[in-house]
Amino acid sequence: MPYAPEQPSEDEKVAFEDTLGDSWVQMYHHGCSFPPETFITKMTVLIENPNLNSSWLFRADIICDERQPGISEQPQVDQLPDSPWSRVRHFPKYQLQRRLVRTLVPRNTRRDLPLDQTCTQHQTLQQQPEDPVSTLIIYLPHVESAQETPFYHPKVKGVAHLHEWDPATGTGSISVLFLPFPGHPLSDNKLQRTAFHLLQIIHKHGESADYVKRVHHDLVVPRAIFQDRYAGLKGKYAKRLIETWSEQTDPTKHIFEDLGIAAFLIELWSSMYTSVNPFPGFVDIGCGNGLLVHILNLEGYHGWGFDARSRKSWEQYKSQSDLTASSTSLEERLLLPHLVADDGAEFHDQLPGPVGIHDGRFPPGTFIVSNHADELTPWTPLLAVASNCPFISIPCCSHNLGGDKYRPPPPKDKTKGASTYASLVEWVTEIAEDCGWVVETEFLRIPSTRNTALLGRSRTTEAESIDARAIIAKHGGGHRYLENFMQLLKNNARGH
Repeated sequence: MPYAPEQPSEDEKVAFEDTLGDSWVQMYHHGCSFPPETFITKMTVLIENPNLNSSWLFRADIICDERQPGISEQPQVDQLPDSPWSRVRHFPKYQLQRRLVRTLVPRNTRRDLPLDQTCTQHQTLQQQPEDPVSTLIIYLPHVESAQETPFYHPKVKGVAHLHEWDPATGTGSISVLFLPFPGHPLSDNKLQRTAFHLLQIIHKHGESADYVKRVHHDLVVPRAIFQDRYAGLKGKYAKRLIETWSEQTDPTKHIFEDLGIAAFLIELWSSMYTSVNPFPGFVDIGCGNGLLVHILNLEGYHGWGFDARSRKSWEQYKSQSDLTASSTSLEERLLLPHLVADDGAEFHDQLPGPVGIHDGRFPPGTFIVSNHADELTPWTPLLAVASNCPFISIPCCSHNLGGDKYRPPPPKDKTKGASTYASLVEWVTEIAEDCGWVVETEFLRIPSTRNTALLGRSRTTEAESIDARAIIAKHGGGHRYLENFMQLLKNNARGH
């Protein structure tokens, strides 16, 4: 059913009154083909995830939630002025079924303040299964005037979402209604647009009730913890990093992306390491512009990164490090895994400039970061098992173990899609599992379509029992690795 909402005439706008005598005004309504159960399910998702309605919001923190089906009278606790239930509205012929209080958390807490909001669910009683039924979901912001209402919330006393359903015909309708502040007309263009958008979201989610979500976020790091850390890093560093950006690429994309990855890693590491089991340091293989290394070092997580060629930005992102021969956190190195050549020294005279060779051996326990590392992506779980190091890999461009561009076969699981990216992620996962890693998958909340993170931090078998060279052979071999990397250096083609 395409979205084509109708605005009621002036005579139809007052839909109904609550028990306090206040009139709720219908803004838009639309036919629907989904029953009350679907409406309640989808509205629950929207209550828990207000970011689906507004890009200004991060999330909702649920302060309290109470389900009491069949409540028809307002409990005595609602009379208490400091009770979260003191804002509950009641409606004739409707029973209160659920009430909760959520805090809307904005993306930029320096600009916008959080807002508490009471949300309630009401429904009419059916005497017979074929009787029509109406369901109301009410939002009541904890403000006393339009002036107190933050930018991201409509300037109204309340928002109502009404679902009306006729089981006999299998048809229904949805509406959005506002409870206005005195002296604040609902003819305001912004309020009209907001009502249109709110109804559109309900329509979209309700009519796609059979949709099965394929991507699940926040499986490793809880959303609230990640978002709070990300907001802190963004407020702390973003402005300065944008102003001092020295690369030719879009600063906002790269900076916000790396701030998001840094936020995830910091919260991941804080859960993995303690004073008894301290953080062992990290290495970023194929570190590109070096920004991620820079941010993590600023936050006290010491590590270093290397890439086949240096970047302009390295001059401002370099810091002192006792983890490298040059005593700096960013080094120009070519990775020649010892799994391909036991000794890379014989190739030094072929390398231009100051580029050195790294054999891919790291101190045991070092956390390997492989962020859009391109040719190094399939090598990441192999290097990790060879040195007994945990890792995170965020694949981007697809190359085989020889460094050639490569499209792996599509995943056998058809629910994962058949794109080049899905095929790459599945192939790297297979390599990691062959190496004995338990692979955890997280879809990062970063501004990139290449946002799948593969995490290896626990094992199914001892690292010493893994035949890495046999795994390399199984997945195509690395025979052209050195030749391709030499050509890559000559063309200065490394980069993100």
